[in-house]
Amino acid sequence: MQRLKSLRIIQGMKRDELAEKLGVSYGTIAALEQGSVEPKASHLLKLSSIFNVSIDYLLENEKEIKIIYEKRTRN
Repeated sequence: MQRLKSLRIIQGMKRDELAEKLGVSYGTIAALEQGSVEPKASHLLKLSSIFNVSIDYLLENEKEIKIIYEKRTRN
């Protein structure tokens, strides 16, 4: 989730602070930011509340990246 890291940095929040607010480990935040794990629906709801953004906003780049990747791998 590329936007997660940007939002966190803009708010001046460290990974461990966000992890505490979200109720997950530091490693989970790192994995979410790197895109190595998919966020749970409950995490998306909490993140949208923490940063006051929509779930669509959080996932927007991810959808675009997946579409581009799928098109490239088909050709």
